[in-house]
Amino acid sequence: MIGVQYFARYREALGLEGEQLTGDFASLDALRRHLLARGGVWQVLAEQNLMCARNQELCTLQEPLLDGDEVAFFPTVTGG
Repeated sequence: MIGVQYFARYREALGLEGEQLTGDFASLDALRRHLLARGGVWQVLAEQNLMCARNQELCTLQEPLLDGDEVAFFPTVTGG
């Protein structure tokens, strides 16, 4: 099982803080593609500037996933 957390405007757009998913996701991108296949508001996760973390460490979408991992998706943050 993979724990997935959504932050900032992704949380707002999806109306969901997080969820637990079962499946064979070889990478973070495979998980993201699974979520995108839900259609509708889930397309927010198709943004080019999407940031992600695996087990609370920033990573790329190519990061491999293992059962029990925690994944977070969040938009880039800019400041001024």
